[in-house]
Amino acid sequence: MLNVHQPDFGYLTDAMAFSQGEEMPISTRLMQPRAEGEIVFILKKDLLGPGITNADVLAATECVMPCFEVVDSRIENWQIKIQDTVADNASCGLFVLGDRAVDPRKVDLATCGMVVEKNGSVISTGAGAAALGSPVNCVTWLANTLGHFGIPLKAGEVILSGSLVPLEPVQAGDFMSLSIGGIGKASVRFV
Repeated sequence: MLNVHQPDFGYLTDAMAFSQGEEMPISTRLMQPRAEGEIVFILKKDLLGPGITNADVLAATECVMPCFEVVDSRIENWQIKIQDTVADNASCGLFVLGDRAVDPRKVDLATCGMVVEKNGSVISTGAGAAALGSPVNCVTWLANTLGHFGIPLKAGEVILSGSLVPLEPVQAGDFMSLSIGGIGKASVRFV
């Protein structure tokens, strides 16, 4: 969609996190906001690659949750290349976690379906397989990639595993919700 044909990563901070039902101030915090639906992993054990497997990721995961990530770009009209997104902290903006925490071993993360609504209308659908075949593959890739730099994924960290649906431009006044089969819902009102 953005002509970036490889995974990338950035860092999340506490200042980027919003709670379910809380208004998200995109008009004062972001320049070109676009929302995407994701599955979040919250770890209960550290992971340090290389050599991490999908089984290791599942064993280290406390829970998965639905999530909206609202990405942003400093590059005009999102005309980005991989170098731009790396320099721009993977276009990280803000995020909101959903309403439930689910054991990742109790849901098929590759086939779970996502439905996204904007202002009351369904705008997109997706499945876990849209993220490198499974969101678990994404977290495994991240743990191994960061491991080459000696950086672990740590217990308690929130790991966004990649969008399952197309990016959707948003503006103040929009309301979005998503539902992921077997996992739960997330919603956000933009101001």
